[in-house]
Amino acid sequence: MDVLATTGGRLARVASEVFSPAVVVLVLPLAVAWSATGHDLGQTVLWGLEVALFSSVLPMVFIVRGARRGRWDTHHVRDREHRLLPLTVGLASTAVGIAILVLGNAPRAVLALSLSMFATLVVCIAVTRSWKVSLHAAVAGGAVAMAALLYGWWALALLAPLVLVCWSRVVLGDHTVAQVLVGVLLGPVVGGAVFLLVSG
Repeated sequence: MDVLATTGGRLARVASEVFSPAVVVLVLPLAVAWSATGHDLGQTVLWGLEVALFSSVLPMVFIVRGARRGRWDTHHVRDREHRLLPLTVGLASTAVGIAILVLGNAPRAVLALSLSMFATLVVCIAVTRSWKVSLHAAVAGGAVAMAALLYGWWALALLAPLVLVCWSRVVLGDHTVAQVLVGVLLGPVVGGAVFLLVSG
């Protein structure tokens, strides 16, 4: 039976889209900026959207256009060999965003978030050269860690969608259990460490 035709398969596909790296990196910067700016709505939108633009929107535009032109299979870029270029473009875009944050004297926690995402992406690129680590798991795991650091232990309720997205990647056949587990550890360990170092 085709797994995508089952209820579990459909749920996995929805979870994989809803909690994709692009979506998480749209929402997380707003949550960090909200805390960093003392709940100033204007500053939250300004800095949150700046990070989202350079770390999510622009890289995703590149990936989607590449998929439409047949450069890789889908916007998830399932083939490991094809991932290096889009990941490198994402890294470069994030670097531009970081430069703007520095020049604009952005809140320290917002800058820390961007640097933590940059560092995590560097490690993911290094790993991807020989092994297919789960970016979904790395980004979602890092997001849970950041939320817990900023908003307290109640943010660990986000472990539920983290488990769901990790499960979805395995069910869809895009990753093995090992690739998901490494990703879910890589995000908090690398990203969390950089965030604490810079924001502290």
